[in-house]
Amino acid sequence: MANITLYELPGCPYCAKVVDKLDELGLEYDSIEVPRSHGERTEVEEVSGQTGVPVIIDDEHGIDGMAESDDIVDFLEENYA
Repeated sequence: MANITLYELPGCPYCAKVVDKLDELGLEYDSIEVPRSHGERTEVEEVSGQTGVPVIIDDEHGIDGMAESDDIVDFLEENYA
């Protein structure tokens, strides 16, 4: 099981930015596809307090629901590059 879990929505450009960085760094991660409807995104809301994606969890670094693609990319660069 990977240490990183990514909540994402196919076709989301912000999610693609995070996926590209994860792939560039050669990181394994679990992907959870969220429903299109924000009202049905209860799991990601429980994790992050909001319904937007992308959101990551990184058990190794104690990250429980980081949102915002730029913040996630910066975090990945700082901790895995």
